[in-house]
Amino acid sequence: WVCLDEGATGRGAKPKAGLCGFSVSNLNIPGFEQPWEIAYGKPASITSALDIMIDGPLGAAAFGNEFGRPTVCGYFRTYEAWVDGPAGREVRGYHKPIMLAGGLGNIREEHVEKAPYPPGTALIVLGGPAFQIGLGGGAASSTASVSGQEELDFASVQRDNPEMQRRCQEVIDGCWQLGDENPLLFIHDVGAGGLSNALPELVSDAGRGGHFELRDIPVEESGMSPLALWCNESQERYVMAVDQSRIERFAAICQRERCPWAVVGRATEERLLTVHDRQFGDRPVDMPLDVLLGKPPRMQRTVERCTVAALPLEAATIDLQEAAARLLRLPAVASKSFLITIADRSVGGMIYRDQMVGPWQLPVADCAVSTSGYHALTGEAMAMGERAPIALLDAKASARMAVAEAITNIAPAGIEALSSVSLSANWMSRAGHPGEDERLYEAVQAVGMALCPELGITIPVGKDSLSMGVQWQEKGEEKSVTAPLSLVISAFAPVSNVRRSVTPQLQLDQGDTVLMLIDLGRGQNRLGGSALAQVYGQVGHCPPDLDRPADLKGFFAAMAELIAKQLLLAYHDRSDGGLFVTLLEMAFAAHTGLSVDLDELVKQRSQLMAALFAEELGAVVQIRAAERESVAHCLAQHGLSDCLHPVGQIRQDGQIRFRWQGEEVLSDSRVAYQKAWSQTSYHMQSLRDNDDCARQEFDHINDAEDPGLTVVANWMDKSQQSGAPRAHKGSRPRVAILREQGVNGHVEMAAAFDQAGFQAVDVHMSDLIAGNCGLADFHGLVACGGFSYGDVLGAGQGWARSILFSHALRDQFEAFFSRQQTFALGVCNGCQMLSSLRELIPGTEGWPHFVRNHSEQFEARLVTVQIEPCPSILLAGMQGARLPVAVAHGEGQALFDSARTEVAEASRAAVALRYVDNYGAITERYPFNPNGSGNGVTGLTNDDGRVTIMMPHPERVFRTVQHSWHPTSWQEEAPWMKMFHNARAWLN
Repeated sequence: WVCLDEGATGRGAKPKAGLCGFSVSNLNIPGFEQPWEIAYGKPASITSALDIMIDGPLGAAAFGNEFGRPTVCGYFRTYEAWVDGPAGREVRGYHKPIMLAGGLGNIREEHVEKAPYPPGTALIVLGGPAFQIGLGGGAASSTASVSGQEELDFASVQRDNPEMQRRCQEVIDGCWQLGDENPLLFIHDVGAGGLSNALPELVSDAGRGGHFELRDIPVEESGMSPLALWCNESQERYVMAVDQSRIERFAAICQRERCPWAVVGRATEERLLTVHDRQFGDRPVDMPLDVLLGKPPRMQRTVERCTVAALPLEAATIDLQEAAARLLRLPAVASKSFLITIADRSVGGMIYRDQMVGPWQLPVADCAVSTSGYHALTGEAMAMGERAPIALLDAKASARMAVAEAITNIAPAGIEALSSVSLSANWMSRAGHPGEDERLYEAVQAVGMALCPELGITIPVGKDSLSMGVQWQEKGEEKSVTAPLSLVISAFAPVSNVRRSVTPQLQLDQGDTVLMLIDLGRGQNRLGGSALAQVYGQVGHCPPDLDRPADLKGFFAAMAELIAKQLLLAYHDRSDGGLFVTLLEMAFAAHTGLSVDLDELVKQRSQLMAALFAEELGAVVQIRAAERESVAHCLAQHGLSDCLHPVGQIRQDGQIRFRWQGEEVLSDSRVAYQKAWSQTSYHMQSLRDNDDCARQEFDHINDAEDPGLTVVANWMDKSQQSGAPRAHKGSRPRVAILREQGVNGHVEMAAAFDQAGFQAVDVHMSDLIAGNCGLADFHGLVACGGFSYGDVLGAGQGWARSILFSHALRDQFEAFFSRQQTFALGVCNGCQMLSSLRELIPGTEGWPHFVRNHSEQFEARLVTVQIEPCPSILLAGMQGARLPVAVAHGEGQALFDSARTEVAEASRAAVALRYVDNYGAITERYPFNPNGSGNGVTGLTNDDGRVTIMMPHPERVFRTVQHSWHPTSWQEEAPWMKMFHNARAWLN
């Protein structure tokens, strides 16, 4: 929840300094204008939940953005409740937060097995230097936090360097791409324990020993002790064994990527670990590896079973309208936009489905889907599942529900068989706390030994944190909070055709349709551990469960069959908030109303609340009315005939009405419900970012007539699209895909130009500086997006100055821009860089420079731009088009140096692109203009049109499947592909 200044009546007021806690008054008020109550006092010894949810996601998103990995899946849960347990009445919740980061990737068959390497092999540390960090032991992650551990906690905190991680990744990619000439023989990441863990495992796993020199380890902080050098947990490092005959090739790759590396040891025949310290002339470590890495005795725990009676949910006095208002504001249910738009979801150019759905871009997707290549329709799907509050009542049910939710979330991706799904399990508990060891054992046994074998799926990887408790003192009083047993399941699976995946967006152009509930709870509607219980400060006594695993297997098979036959128009799983929230989110995504009939689900009035808000397994699907019998037959074939129930239809007036036996039991407009659902995200955004921007986005929900993203592209009719990449005859002209350290958008840029008939050449600034290649060899130059120098030197400024302050580079670039047979493109960071080179580019006197977004935040969105009349050779024949395009930047606001008005200056600067709203009007309104540039300016060209710069990323949306929303008439190529074809045609 959010805190505003005491007595504030305006929106977006900032919390006062010293804020230590917060509460919400009159939570049950359906109206949204009530001021919030806050508590002030001396800051406590623990960080507040509000601070964590403001700062934590920013750090996580910034790392992924800078490293260049799309963030396309996640969850958000808050919890705190008084619960009766074996230790008596206690507070259970998340004062110690869980933050997950992970993903999926592909690996070639020849890289699956690690092979032994000979004695004498060079053992190398690649990446960042050592720091005096990560030496606080278990204070931060492996033991319960207590008062007085602040110094240890700080010593355990990592200092991230994603730009260094990017350089390491480029080195690794450069090595494996050599195929049989790959210099890497063995590789290991550096994590817990630092080099003291990574290097021994590097040699032991190969059946070798190792001799290391402590002082050869790259170090950033002087004065570090031998223990600190050996054990620090500095990140962005790898250890590896490198083929001695290819070490020069490895060194050249590192030098090109400006990635630090050092030979710190050699492999030995004898399985001894020896660490020498030439500074002191001794051996701080000298021992057999079998002693260090030998099998320790298995941990044993004694568990005494205990039973605590839970109280039923007190629902008699709960009003449906009030319950709906509370639920829609609960973070686990409410919009997650404030968490999603700060994270780049388009980098790499292979994301088909992210969190945002439909032309209004609402975060309601069940799963993430990516393609496996730039010409492929095959790909991968990923989804998550967790139901932690249920563990307070039944740990086994909680674990089963987490697995089942991950499966119901990934089902709409069109996966052919449940056996294709693999799981990753993250277990969090407070080991040793009364009752928790028993719950952990039962939960692991329930899914690992029973459920997953019965479903025919595996959990090959996982992680645990058994310290989920916090203790502290406040005003002399001892306090503690223990988290529920928390299992988070991540599901992964291959997808044969990403275009088959179904979203929660209801389809409004398919004639007569009906919404059907597939109820795997078979009418039990259990409310224990639900969001409804949480918003009323209760837990309940009977939680939902996967009672029949065969139902889940049948459900998955039925969904695969229905998707393959194109019988499903929309799909949304039932989870937090129950059927009520599931239906609302489907309506939000389509900007439509609903008529919901509960007669088939509810026999008595007392069952209404459970039917609406129970979080049993299941899903709501939209189907054509004419195909209802076919869908019912399919479900019957899989044993689910009793689970299918009609629940509603679309209505055109924007009202959402729930009826039972002809009586309207719950109703409001789609706008009102959506504002309630968006309010928590809005308040979080207003506290963290520019509150005026947050207000503009929130207020826009009032526009019930908003048409959403619209497209104007006259060349996109079917007669002009073959459905296959356009062929270009003749030679493939060379285009330099230029990057600097930290740039992460070069691969998708190369793919777009390759498809347009170019020979895309990876050119690092190191190549130009070393003279390994020159711009005279290229017809085109493309400065790519990303984070050159981590943007610490300003938006593209460091990259530009490395050119301007070097006579050789300056002359080379100036000569390139003066050649009349060349073209150049700058995108995002490359746009910022080229704008700073305007003294070298003829006809760019009016170009602006780019500064921090007006929202004060990194913005990742799908927005609409209008292509203006301009001389750009890349945009020929595209003038007047309005196209959706990906943006992902923190410094994209165009600032003109001239004292003249921006209108006059922009006119002289040959504006090529402007942001427009969903009605097609040029706009400065957020979020349609995500960076606040005056008059919507976001792309420009020089006087003769050979050099074009833009902040959006057309290279990430040159294929139809790269859009989170697109018109159904589009085939393989998206409208932005014309820009790359234009470049090829101009050279012809």
